[in-house]
Amino acid sequence: MSELIITSPANARLKSLVALRRRRAREEAGITLIEGYDELSLALDAGVVPRTVYHCPELMLDPAMQQDVLLRVQALGSDTQQLGRAAFEKVAYREGPDGFLAVVESVVRSCADLTVGPAPLALICQGVEKPGNLGAMLRTADAAGVEAVVAIDQVTDWGNPNLVRASKGTVFSVPVASAGTGEALKWLSDNGIALVATTPDTELDYTEVDYTGPVAIAVGAEKYGLTDEILAAAAYRIRIPMAGRANSLNVATSAAVVIYEAVRQRRGR
Repeated sequence: MSELIITSPANARLKSLVALRRRRAREEAGITLIEGYDELSLALDAGVVPRTVYHCPELMLDPAMQQDVLLRVQALGSDTQQLGRAAFEKVAYREGPDGFLAVVESVVRSCADLTVGPAPLALICQGVEKPGNLGAMLRTADAAGVEAVVAIDQVTDWGNPNLVRASKGTVFSVPVASAGTGEALKWLSDNGIALVATTPDTELDYTEVDYTGPVAIAVGAEKYGLTDEILAAAAYRIRIPMAGRANSLNVATSAAVVIYEAVRQRRGR
């Protein structure tokens, strides 16, 4: 562990961390940030090897117990750097930081980098803007065993620190990719994956489709939904029945409802 403790918020090394809040800076450097003990622990479990882990014992919830993360990253050959409280709060991007911030390789992939099994369950997200929604869908995907999540017409990048936080680190455990519509549809076709598109403009309920084969569930932004190109390519167009006055569900909720129907069917229940 480094013996030097950085205490000045104006330290030049810390300025480069603050710059990584910008998407362009992350993409140009090919790196992103993970903040939080739980998020970093999950990323390590998923095989991520950080470049550097910055830590601040003053902010840790349980410094003695949480030293395990530092020991793990040091065993991987990663650098560790202790910061004073003021310095850490300067680079932290969330309120109430818990003393862990890691610099890691970018998670950006193309569809060509995705490998799936013979009967995969995948999720396609089109035009989803909010990092919280993408993060929530990744947590569902991780819990349900989804083999790939592809973002089409992506507004928020997978390396957005707020997305990493919202996903609780599952952006590193679930294979993710960014693609244009044509690339994503070609990937589905090449892998023999049927597309199931969610839309209110159909009479087919989501429970009336067979999800036991290779299938990808597509969800769109709440304001605009899926594009005509995606809907035209779908083997099925499905809806989630709604009895209230609202005309749409939160996109992450919609994805979770359909994904777990697929899980239910695949378990034979």
